[in-house]
Amino acid sequence: MKRLLLLAMAASFFACKSTPDNVLYQSDEFTVYTNKVVQGKYEATVISPTEIRSNYVSAASQQFSRLVKFKVSINEKDNEMLPGQDHWVLIGDEHQSDIKTFGRNDGAVPAKDPGFLPPNYEYTFRINMAPVLRQFAAQGYFEAFDGSKVAKADFKGFYIAGGSEPLTWDFVNLEEQGLKLTDEDNDSVYSIKLKLNPLNPEDTATKTWKLTKDISAKPSYTSEQPIVDALFNLSLEEALKNIEPDTTFRTGAKWGGVWTRDISYSILLAFAYHEPEVAKHSLMKKVKRRRIIQDTGSGGAWPVSSDRTTWALAAWEIYKATGDTAWLRNAYEIINNSLQDDAKVVGLTTSGMYSGESSFLDWREQTYPRWMDNKDIYMSENLGTNAVHFQAHNILSLMAKELGMDAGNYAATALNIRTGINNVLWMADKGYYAQYSYGRAFANVSPRFEALGEALAVLFDVADKEKAKSIIAKSPITPYGVTCIYPQIPDIPPYHNNGIWPFVQSFWNLAAAKAGNEQALSHGLAAIYRAGALFLTNYENFVAASGDYAGTEINSDRMLWSMAGNLAMVHRVFMGIQLEANGIRFQPAVPAAYKGAKKLRNFKYRNAVLDITVNGTGNVIESITLDGKPLANAFLPGNTSGKHQVVINLNNQSFDKDGINLQPVHFSLPDPQVTLSGNQLTWKAIKGARKYWVYKNGSVISKQSDPGFAITDSNLAEYKVSAIDEKGYESFTCEPLLYGRQQQQQQVELEQFAAASSLPYSGFTGKGFVALSNTENTMLNITVQVPSAGRYLIDFRYANGSGPWNTDNKCAIRSLYVNTQYAGSFVFPQRGKDEWSEWGYSNARYVNLNAGANNLQLKLEPWNINMNVDVNTAMLDALRLVKM
Repeated sequence: MKRLLLLAMAASFFACKSTPDNVLYQSDEFTVYTNKVVQGKYEATVISPTEIRSNYVSAASQQFSRLVKFKVSINEKDNEMLPGQDHWVLIGDEHQSDIKTFGRNDGAVPAKDPGFLPPNYEYTFRINMAPVLRQFAAQGYFEAFDGSKVAKADFKGFYIAGGSEPLTWDFVNLEEQGLKLTDEDNDSVYSIKLKLNPLNPEDTATKTWKLTKDISAKPSYTSEQPIVDALFNLSLEEALKNIEPDTTFRTGAKWGGVWTRDISYSILLAFAYHEPEVAKHSLMKKVKRRRIIQDTGSGGAWPVSSDRTTWALAAWEIYKATGDTAWLRNAYEIINNSLQDDAKVVGLTTSGMYSGESSFLDWREQTYPRWMDNKDIYMSENLGTNAVHFQAHNILSLMAKELGMDAGNYAATALNIRTGINNVLWMADKGYYAQYSYGRAFANVSPRFEALGEALAVLFDVADKEKAKSIIAKSPITPYGVTCIYPQIPDIPPYHNNGIWPFVQSFWNLAAAKAGNEQALSHGLAAIYRAGALFLTNYENFVAASGDYAGTEINSDRMLWSMAGNLAMVHRVFMGIQLEANGIRFQPAVPAAYKGAKKLRNFKYRNAVLDITVNGTGNVIESITLDGKPLANAFLPGNTSGKHQVVINLNNQSFDKDGINLQPVHFSLPDPQVTLSGNQLTWKAIKGARKYWVYKNGSVISKQSDPGFAITDSNLAEYKVSAIDEKGYESFTCEPLLYGRQQQQQQVELEQFAAASSLPYSGFTGKGFVALSNTENTMLNITVQVPSAGRYLIDFRYANGSGPWNTDNKCAIRSLYVNTQYAGSFVFPQRGKDEWSEWGYSNARYVNLNAGANNLQLKLEPWNINMNVDVNTAMLDALRLVKM
């Protein structure tokens, strides 16, 4: 009998251990328990609030394919073959490739699974570069498949790119990654020896995180979920480790320095209240000329990238946390100066939105079609970036009111941006916003979901309550978390594409809490806690398809915005701390699985120190007290001082009625490669395409099953084609193609209106080109003759070799006046470091011209000063006009 009683007690004990009471989230991929995470054979266990042990090992080295695809690059550009066409090798026991020939497609890739390559496998790639060298010798330049030219005088080297580590598809950093090819025998065969599938034996060992920093001065958190407590402490420690000697935050363990969007989103999530002084110092590092600095980026940074106004979000959050009016005055001036420049350079759109690259999604081919270059990105109108501009204008209006100043028209501008977002980007059939509008002469939306933009739209009230609920319930999310975009882009390696970023997941979770969606919040919390516990650090990103931190293009542990997101789940979700200009509004959201008491001690707010307790679950407050007395409207005034206790009791009611749209990771089809011959649009059939959509001037005019389209309208128009897959997801469109009366297009050589430059560059049209700089041709007067009045599309053929196409800060900018009327800014983004014979076109703008002579002025205005300040240089070849 005693033995049976013991067995019964044991069975009861183990049954209790496996009951849902211990489970915070469970799926086919992983389970988060109150004190551990289990994913297949891997497990992370909380030993104590200051120790976690994990046996997680990245599977990337065990699944390294013997099939290696690669391309060769001239001058670190993707200029060898069409997208989707690569060289490939199927590695057996050999250690060098056969000799490939540049530009020659190797044919169909083997369909059979080739197996896996052992770690640290040495292999030599060999490529015959004679086709390029012959063109250099014969004509002084090489013309690539897409018509772009590389001048012999601009040649820097041949490089190898690919997706098998240590290869990378990050073309512009191939030199930095040691991927330059050499020709030791001078026989035109270039080669490189690499160690494929690199593996450090230490990466396979069981690891333990133990607290080593003194965090006693920071807030402490305890709950009935030890995994949350421990990851809170881990994040506190990592934040302390990221404070530099100059009292600024470094961006990550691998990334030194302060970056505008990284620090701003991190401050908004957590560090306005955790480290307000460090946050202030960090933000001021990103100020120049009393204006916000746009970090180096696509085409030379601002205004191609235009999300520097994230700084405003952080600055306002610091004021709300501290009540520091001196900081408020300082921040107001900086933001005001910046927004005034932005209004002239990125704010002149017909939609009311602002133009520029997706906020934080700043790697061109990761989220844009390959045909889009930086001038196209400058003209696109993005959801996330516009949500930031919307909020920045609201913030400046609120700041002015706090300072007793005239709020100006900033609130009205914010309303225009909000209206533009909802008019242009809202997709009623999908129930969420499109990522951006894009094109050239005419724009259409890219219907991809963008997690950060959607979340910010909810948090900043761009979306009304009905839209907010729809966004959280209907947006596609994947098993390991919310992906940066959905669907993913084919033939692009994981990073923003096929990637999950914990800081984005954190904003999504805040939006889910605000919208009152318990399932989305539970899923999102699990995504953060799974990664933090198994990896024992706050990584920047991980692969969406596998959940693995290895396999993305770039990654770092101890990432500032990831740890900020982890901390925010406690402060902003479980404790419900919502900072306002004159106090704290408490709005906790606690999923049913996270039951019990939650205690945040030593939370410093202005002149107060708070001990906050939240009891129960749900998102409705049943009662709230301050030192035992009811706290009206769940609001703590900002002038509260001294030590106080806040106790919140929730109503223990579920808020899971809206559900979520859980989907597998999915890739759209590639965009069709369309050619125009006569009046015929032709393209090859795309495997898996159910339909092709043909666009004319931004609108769909045909939905058809077969490739090919005959244009019957002779009027000038712009055509594009996209592919629709079996699930109904649309690819990017092809590059826009103009068709119509060609006599409507004319080119004006600019050396007619200013002295031709004597610089030794080639590839220009006409008799020369004109140099623009801070001192040369700061005002260029151009006379154009047109036969009839009307609407014209104009752009400029230019070169800018001040820097690479994906980074630096030397984008040249000028303002255009047409018959004395301001017509907007033209940008001349960088096209390649020291590549001054690489010519392309600027952005285009519509202008109204009179019949006969028209005066155009291209001027360097104060608002055209770029982020570099000293270098604002471009070579202008010609002006192009098209009568629309």
